[in-house]
Amino acid sequence: MFKSIFIIILFFAAFIRVYAAEDRFLLQGQVTDALSGQTLPGATVFNPESGRGVTTDMEGGFEILVAGGEQEIRVTYVGFEDWAETVSIPYSGILTISLKPVERLLDEVVVTGRRPGDHVERTEMGVFRMEAQTIQQIPAMMGEVDLISAIQMLPGVQSVGEGSGGFNVRGGGIDQNLILMDQATVYNASHLMGFFSVFNNDIVEDIHLYKGNIPARHGGRLASLLDVRMKEGSMESFGGTGGIGTISSRLMLEGPVVRDRVSFIAAARRSYADLFIPLSDNPELRGNKLYFYDLNLKLNAVLNERNRLQYSSYHGKDYFRMGQNSVFSMDWGNTTHSLRWNRIMHRDWLLNTHLVYTSYDYSIMQKGDANSSFRWRAGNEDIGGKADISWFPSDAHNVNMGFSTIYHRFDPGLLTGIDDESFFGELGSTRSGALSHAVYVSNEQAVTDALSLEYGLRFSVFQSMGPATVYLYDDQHEYVGETNYGSREIYNTWSGFEPRFGIGYTFHKDASVKASYNRNLQYLHLASYSDGGNPLDIWVPSSARVRPQIGNQFALGYFRNLRPSNRVIEASVEAFYKTMYNQIDFKENAWLMLNPRLEGEFRFGDAWAYGAEFLLRKSEGDLTGWIAYTWSRAKRQIDEINNGMVYPASYDRPHSLNLVMNYNLSPRVNLSAAWVYSTGAPVTLPAGRFEYGNHIAPVYTRRNAHRLPDYHRLDLGATIKSRRSTQDGFYGEWTISVYNAYYRKNTWMLDFRPGEEPGEMEAYKVYLFPVLPSVTYNFYF
Repeated sequence: MFKSIFIIILFFAAFIRVYAAEDRFLLQGQVTDALSGQTLPGATVFNPESGRGVTTDMEGGFEILVAGGEQEIRVTYVGFEDWAETVSIPYSGILTISLKPVERLLDEVVVTGRRPGDHVERTEMGVFRMEAQTIQQIPAMMGEVDLISAIQMLPGVQSVGEGSGGFNVRGGGIDQNLILMDQATVYNASHLMGFFSVFNNDIVEDIHLYKGNIPARHGGRLASLLDVRMKEGSMESFGGTGGIGTISSRLMLEGPVVRDRVSFIAAARRSYADLFIPLSDNPELRGNKLYFYDLNLKLNAVLNERNRLQYSSYHGKDYFRMGQNSVFSMDWGNTTHSLRWNRIMHRDWLLNTHLVYTSYDYSIMQKGDANSSFRWRAGNEDIGGKADISWFPSDAHNVNMGFSTIYHRFDPGLLTGIDDESFFGELGSTRSGALSHAVYVSNEQAVTDALSLEYGLRFSVFQSMGPATVYLYDDQHEYVGETNYGSREIYNTWSGFEPRFGIGYTFHKDASVKASYNRNLQYLHLASYSDGGNPLDIWVPSSARVRPQIGNQFALGYFRNLRPSNRVIEASVEAFYKTMYNQIDFKENAWLMLNPRLEGEFRFGDAWAYGAEFLLRKSEGDLTGWIAYTWSRAKRQIDEINNGMVYPASYDRPHSLNLVMNYNLSPRVNLSAAWVYSTGAPVTLPAGRFEYGNHIAPVYTRRNAHRLPDYHRLDLGATIKSRRSTQDGFYGEWTISVYNAYYRKNTWMLDFRPGEEPGEMEAYKVYLFPVLPSVTYNFYF
């Protein structure tokens, strides 16, 4: 199979090489801010002689093919002085270009990773870019700026529910989203049971959310890729930022370790609700404790003109304790490490190599007498590496190829006694391992000035590895036996091709139409009692019984730039249709936790989703924001569920509308508002109950046949900045926000309680948040 992939790669290379320009040279460089050393994404780099121009990527880098000899290079960027110099070609190494901010705009320059209106020119579709500055301006719950809450306001993205860090993309489950932090997978991206995300906005540079044509270099999920890139520290000067808020405080520091060669950036954040709980008048609450913290570190080193090294790490933890003597406690958290080596191998070859480590673990402990004391631990771990090669044979082609391999360790959960006198023995599932591999090749091709293509092929392999005990089931899902496998023994293999294709046609500079198709395989699956996810989620690998999920998505879109008063307003309409196979749901009253035969609770079937997304976005001027409307449906069909009839997925919400507005009232005062609306979530309600002995079991009829009331709320915010100090550059700002400003009682769940009549049960709506005002003081230096 790998031989076939190798032949395909050679075919790509032979085909594309025909277009290579032998008399041109690849000039590579990076554009930075002359004062801070921060990279400038979205800058325009232009060569007058050839008439060619490119824009810098999200790391301020660029590659442009130019003829040999003395060549003039021009660089422009909004808010900075133009740069123009003559460069001798070929140029060895990376050309660093430092732009000076225009003095009168020093307090107003906002670095963005995109040019307004560039969505028309790009072949890719279903992609949304967002910078940290945009996220910062959205009103936040309790003053805690949150990346996940921001993307839930985009078209095609829906929140699982209030107080949940999970999100659904185009009819996909929360486990079908791949979340990367500097290329390391984040398995649980939430703090405080989902109210906040693990991403500290002070250290976030930008995000890319891929809802459609996911690049061939990434895989493993059906619905989306959320690629979060953390900031690089300044190589020119020391600085920092921080904040003191209603629920947490944070601090970020950055600066050079070796000027112009090595830099660092470090950030810390901690909530402190636990510091105030002991002051409660309720004695039952004084012994409780609930907090989270996270730490970020990133080092960036320029080894020489051809080599750069980058290290990024994250560690976060949540802790909950009930009772003065820690009668019951629970903790969970993520740890990630990534090491990146960037090397220019040749004038038109670039190598990026990553080593990554990811760990997610959680534990529960209860102390009491011998009959009630126990400890439960679970989690999963990834160790792997990947290599990506970029080749620029001509202006018309950008070829990418590479491979990856990851070792996965799964620990579904093990319950043990705390001491020798404990009643509990060992209960739970055994650890298991797996290997996943992938190889890919892709090309971005400009066929003409108007027609562009983006196509690629990915081949993935997933191997289950011992030691393991594999349980066997018959056609009725009944246990019939088991097989044991030794250490490092490969006992099951899945593999498959994952093609991608995109086409774009530009009618003129302000209008284009695009279409795409992509196929993805997913080998990891989430077993959870909650559709929104929770800290006790269990990740289950594909096996002989659990087949990999397969997703096919077709999309068509029209993109337009409107230009009233010389300001660009981006408009787009995208329609999609997605089929998904080998989808997992659970039988009624499934037993998920501490079940060694967990796979016996699964039921398998098909799913499909379709819809249309509408977006108006303005990112220039004093008034900015967007309006996003989504109409979509998500359906499922599983033979053993709902009597085999089609039923709505738990995240089927036909209508979703989001309005986000920011207005600069003055250079130092910003007002913001966000209004969200969505159809109520489907729920399964009991139609009766069955009594036997002292036990009562609910009786359900149709799956997800009812809905909660529609959800909507209004959030408001205001930011007031102080003047920047002319001596040390220090300034501060006050951020005031109001969550759920008109006190909408949105139903979070239904609580069933005994009614007035014997045997009668009544449903009560439970809501989480009233009006929540908050105040945060941020400072910068």
